[in-house]
Amino acid sequence: MSRLPDAVQRMVDAINDADTEAFVAAFTPDGFVSDWGTVKAGAEGVRAWAGSDAIGAGARMTILSADTDGDTTRVRFGWRSSVFNGESDGIFVVSGDRLASFTIPPSH
Repeated sequence: MSRLPDAVQRMVDAINDADTEAFVAAFTPDGFVSDWGTVKAGAEGVRAWAGSDAIGAGARMTILSADTDGDTTRVRFGWRSSVFNGESDGIFVVSGDRLASFTIPPSH
């Protein structure tokens, strides 16, 4: 498993620490979360997703595997929350020292 880029690790830590401000700060100003095709963009969109699907849902994220190629890191992760429990794939794109995006593609 590749070492996670710092920006990715900060986002994972923010979820597990239930720290919404750190979660939002992990993204670029125009960064976004795409969860099964639903895109939440910019600081307010990222904050909204954290509130409804991650931190606000009591989420815990565990990275099971990771592979980084350039600015893109693909992971398999475990997720426990009041919204979803199970494993998913995730794709992070890093821009500078922050996340440009976090995508959870549909699993079918």
